[in-house]
Amino acid sequence: MSRVLQAPRAGPRLGAAPAGPTVRDTVHAEWTKQRTSPGTFWLLAGLIAMTVAVSVAAVAATRCPAVGCGQDPAKVTFTGTYLGQAVVAVLAVLSAGTEYSTGMIRTTLAAMPRRTTVLAAKAAVVTGLVLAAGAIAVLGCLLAGRLVLPGHGFTAAHGFAPLSLGTGPVLRATAGSALYLGLIGLLSLGIATMVRDPAVAIGIVLGLLYLFPIVAALVTDPYFARHLQQAGPMTAGLDIQATTGLHGLPLSPWAGLGVLAAWAAGAMLAGALLLRLRDA
Repeated sequence: MSRVLQAPRAGPRLGAAPAGPTVRDTVHAEWTKQRTSPGTFWLLAGLIAMTVAVSVAAVAATRCPAVGCGQDPAKVTFTGTYLGQAVVAVLAVLSAGTEYSTGMIRTTLAAMPRRTTVLAAKAAVVTGLVLAAGAIAVLGCLLAGRLVLPGHGFTAAHGFAPLSLGTGPVLRATAGSALYLGLIGLLSLGIATMVRDPAVAIGIVLGLLYLFPIVAALVTDPYFARHLQQAGPMTAGLDIQATTGLHGLPLSPWAGLGVLAAWAAGAMLAGALLLRLRDA
């Protein structure tokens, strides 16, 4: 009888380096850090509470006594994002900056040497958390606007339909507000990776967000002021909330959000480059 010769199964090579952590392992590690950090829950809760509270106060204080009152009900309803973005900036900066301030970044990079993968995992986890909390916050704001604004003159008689996700501009403003907060998180994470110091990073992010509109308001040249509004990450990005007077905006709603996305992408790319080039 003829024997069937079988090739021996290949076993692990002696001295072969063990396989490194996968992308899934890296994301899981970053999720574990965020989940077990006591500050994460409180910052997310603060994001929701502060955003909704400021919006409720804004809609309660706004009146439209006659036709052509010049108010945009959606922008009034989502006023809370002006403060909520500061909480997002703190959360995103601390997700990277705390590891540098405590020295834990060395342990992270020793366990997961693919630095850009680590940064991408941080970005995915932070953005996911911010988008989830931001969605809850903006829906709470929308509910407040829908319930309160009609009693303050925002009625069909004055040219305003009730705020509803079934209306295209309102849906865009609602979804865009959540996306805006997510992009602020990416911008903050990129800056934190660049400068490493949490306090300095928070100061830079808040300066970028709030100084552009202040300077634009102080500039007397309308042409220059308009360009400042087009370039500022907050002034351009929040155009996504507009539902009236779109022709008078410095940029169209989606183009404005695109400016913020460009800021966030630039910060993340610069952060990734510096993370690769510098020592931990």
